Amino acid sequence: MLIFIDESGDSGLKIDKGSSRYFTVGLVLFEEDEEAISCDQRIQLLKKEVGWRENDEFHFKNNSDKIRVAFLKAVSPYNFFYYGIVINKDPKKLFGDGFKNKSSFYKYACGLVFENAKEKMRDSTVIIDESGNLDFKNQLATYLRKRVNKNDKLIKKIKMQRSESNNLLQLADYVAGAINRSVKNEKKKSDAYRKIIAHREIYVQIWPK
Repeated sequence: MLIFIDESGDSGLKIDKGSSRYFTVGLVLFEEDEEAISCDQRIQLLKKEVGWRENDEFHFKNNSDKIRVAFLKAVSPYNFFYYGIVINKDPKKLFGDGFKNKSSFYKYACGLVFENAKEKMRDSTVIIDESGNLDFKNQLATYLRKRVNKNDKLIKKIKMQRSESNNLLQLADYVAGAINRSVKNEKKKSDAYRKIIAHREIYVQIWPK
């Protein structure tokens, strides 16, 4: 089993100074390695179809509407599932000193989405985008092993890879982006992207309500 995670938004709490209102973590799960390979190959082929170079990266935030729709339609037939956690950073709802620390905030959000995905997890290899602070990503890996493997060894291995060279991390970015856009509900048809892959969704939690 392969699991890919990525996020949308930021973990800052200063919404009045530019921080995002919501922070979203998307978790994409493939039960069969063969299906993951097929999806990866389809994403690579899409790059050629849209006239990109083979090492160009799909990124939900930076891509056009046309590219977003093409990407989500291309991956939608493949047998993956996804979970999401959306943290509402409304200062009236989010309390506790732990949330003021960006690292603690991020680890907590990842912990929540993994708790929700436990029902599907078994003997899992988790792939995390290694961009950013590598020391923190190693701390995150340790945190997840301790939290998720408390009673059962659901995580077998955690790997760090760069999203620019991993198409399925780019899929996780798209899942997080589509969820985040639908929750923000600021633009016309804000849930249109999420609807394309709605049949792959198991559970998206908004916390706190």
